[in-house]
Amino acid sequence: MEDKNKQLRVLAVQRFRNGETPESICTSLGKSRSWLYKWVARQNGDDPVWSDERSRCPQSMPNRTTAEIEEIVKMVRLNLYNKGLFCGAQAILWELEDLGVKPLPSTRTINRILARNELTHRRTGKYEAKGTLYPVLPSALPNQTHQADLVGPCYLTGPIRFYSLNVVDTATVRCGLHSSRSKAGQMVIDGLWEVWKRLGIPERLQVDNAMSFFGSPTHPRGMGPLIRLCLHNDVEPWFIPMAEPWRNGMIEKFNDRYQQRFLGKVIMTSEEELKVGSLTFEQRHNSKYRYSKLKGSTPLKALATSHVQLRFPTEDEPPRHRLKKPEVGKYHAVRLIRSDLKLNIFGECFSVPPETALEYVVATIDVKEQKLKLFLDKNQVEEFDYKLR
Repeated sequence: MEDKNKQLRVLAVQRFRNGETPESICTSLGKSRSWLYKWVARQNGDDPVWSDERSRCPQSMPNRTTAEIEEIVKMVRLNLYNKGLFCGAQAILWELEDLGVKPLPSTRTINRILARNELTHRRTGKYEAKGTLYPVLPSALPNQTHQADLVGPCYLTGPIRFYSLNVVDTATVRCGLHSSRSKAGQMVIDGLWEVWKRLGIPERLQVDNAMSFFGSPTHPRGMGPLIRLCLHNDVEPWFIPMAEPWRNGMIEKFNDRYQQRFLGKVIMTSEEELKVGSLTFEQRHNSKYRYSKLKGSTPLKALATSHVQLRFPTEDEPPRHRLKKPEVGKYHAVRLIRSDLKLNIFGECFSVPPETALEYVVATIDVKEQKLKLFLDKNQVEEFDYKLR
């Protein structure tokens, strides 16, 4: 086919050179005048292949990533992977920023480099649910659910020991950080209050079963500082099953990122440097980090597009421990019932119906009614008197 096209081009140019009109040539060959003029201009007696079709690809690509940048991306990715750290495009971009690489490629460019070099395989397979129903909290809109965790003890150069209260909004992945020298009740109150002033007050707060959160096993019905603070601000605390930290999966992943991208990279020698550094990391994460679950948006962009009006604390200073005992509200504990049919609520055990065996249940403490209500897949299966102290 190409040989026939070459003959057609040579013939057309010869007819044009012999004085035939372009209109006559183009009409007889079924071609346009621009086609004819292109081959007339290209015809060169010294070039034996002038009539060959040429590639239309650009001869140069000024916007293509340089080979040097591509090699740096590959090396950074390999280094992160070998250390067992996050090694996706966003993590690589942060590493390049910290290394001072210029020009800095976009996450889209990094993803193309990784795909081009077949560096997109996962370290582990995708998690598959085991079949047992687990109560999932809503996370479609900002501040429907926050997950929180205490990280520590951690150490500054010195050494100075501290704890960090980390909070993540499960809808927008916005984070909030607050560091303190202790994990006492007032620290939890101060930390949540400061974070709420920046993120807004959530409808639900999901945490693990650390004593700093629920109170004391000696007084399981005493409602610790976190519970009291939440109930006084119309927030429902949710406690995940004991010894199942993956149920707080979003905050656990964020904690890994906090360790890698902040504590493991920033040198700090004082509490003031820690406070400034924590806030800087929080702002950098919320304004720059892009998530696939947000369709490539940053946490702050996801918040802006939601058009949700947030609720914030009305007072600048946090309330002081010990807070007044709440008179209304609910808090919840999710538990996996074993074959012994025992429900453990902060060290206090209750016997539960046989149908709950090997199932996740939600134990809801109704403060106003002084009742502990047991739910299996949203159906109430048991109720206990629960006098709060």
